Amino acid sequence: MDKPLTRRWHVTVRGRVQGVGYRWFVREQASQLGVAGWVRNHKDGTVELEAEGNPEALRRLMEMLRGGHPYARVDGLKTEEIAPRGEKSFEIVR
Repeated sequence: MDKPLTRRWHVTVRGRVQGVGYRWFVREQASQLGVAGWVRNHKDGTVELEAEGNPEALRRLMEMLRGGHPYARVDGLKTEEIAPRGEKSFEIVR
């Protein structure tokens, strides 16, 4: 059985990713790539997000998350594939 064209990833980003506009950066990059989902800060200093889209768009988003923001320092990304939800936009949530 073929995997669906739409994938969804749950991602935790570690490093200096709070207080630098990282969530807005993630939302902008995701929107430009046609990726849906959400992003939020956690009290432990990490940023959590879920991103849903085609595999190539998700791969490109992960590249941008690792090193595209000029003021952030990403020390690590933890990703897990989860079931798509059919979202249509990308939001910053609390």
